[in-house]
Amino acid sequence: MAAVLRHVADVYQDCQFGRRGRARVWFLPALLLVVAAAACSSEKSTPNPAGPTGPDNPGGPGLPAPPSSGTAVILNDDLSARRLFPDTHWWNQDISHAPVDAGSDAFIDYIGRSRGMHPDFGPHPYGIPYISVGREQPRVPVAFVEYGSESDNGHDGVPGYPIPDEARTRSDVIEGGIAGGGSAGDRHLLIVDRDRFVLFELYATRWAPGSNRWEAGSGAIFDLARSDRRPDGWTSADAAGLAILPGLVRYDEALSGRDIGHAFRVTVRRTNGYVWPASHAAGSSAGALPLGARLRLKPAVDLSRFAPALQRIFRAMQTHGLIVADNGSDMFVTGTMDARWNNDDLNPAFRSLTAGDFEVIQLGWR
Repeated sequence: MAAVLRHVADVYQDCQFGRRGRARVWFLPALLLVVAAAACSSEKSTPNPAGPTGPDNPGGPGLPAPPSSGTAVILNDDLSARRLFPDTHWWNQDISHAPVDAGSDAFIDYIGRSRGMHPDFGPHPYGIPYISVGREQPRVPVAFVEYGSESDNGHDGVPGYPIPDEARTRSDVIEGGIAGGGSAGDRHLLIVDRDRFVLFELYATRWAPGSNRWEAGSGAIFDLARSDRRPDGWTSADAAGLAILPGLVRYDEALSGRDIGHAFRVTVRRTNGYVWPASHAAGSSAGALPLGARLRLKPAVDLSRFAPALQRIFRAMQTHGLIVADNGSDMFVTGTMDARWNNDDLNPAFRSLTAGDFEVIQLGWR
């Protein structure tokens, strides 16, 4: 109980950070009552004797899997704070003490030391949305029109992707903010089967009414309980061959009161080949960073001037870094499309940190 109450001040400040959270003075006493009740309820709960859960047995070892979580399509689901991929996965790897690459200074100079960082996310239409679906969501076929030979056609013997009808009718399901995807931009569609704990990702997604089918440039499927890497030379829904969702800056994590335990996705204007954990190249510009390279915010950078939610985001850049995943604009960090973000807070804070505040860790380090 005491530990919970110690976080109340942070929670109060965090609520002011969000677009919808301009709390007044009366909010804090009410929050204390709510937190106290929740803490008491939590203290009386009985732990699950079965131990940790898994994607095929969410009830725990030796127990039957529970029924489907339902047919609801949940936008920006917090997934009950469950970690995406194992602790040892590269997205979750702590790189605080990784060695600095010998070419770090040259790589940073190539980007430009004064280049400010930018949050490539915010309210609609900025950022990449994601949804969760239940195990009963039907799989539908997807026609891959660009990288079919490097795309996954299904999972666990079942073909297709669990794309709900909402992807055709709602503008907040596919990246770009257009129902059905439209015809321009990256148009990523990210779907988590929350019961099987499997991630389905598509690039250049669009509903083609003329042929009555879903089309995509490429697609990849990831078992979130494993650390499988794409075959060398294969892309995914991202240029580097990596999963996208685990690298997004998420509102629920920034406002959680807990440290964020994963790296973030970042783009640079040009790249040169790839290094582990990436599996695919998207350029050969001499002097540029390879896909899969990881930048780390220098530990000497003082974060105390930022609001608690921003401190958590930037602290994760010190402990887990930024992984170069695609070509784009320099130092653009990817996050979720979420109406709760406030770009009046995000933009100046991110811009105050420049490429010169970062270093490149040893390429391919693991």
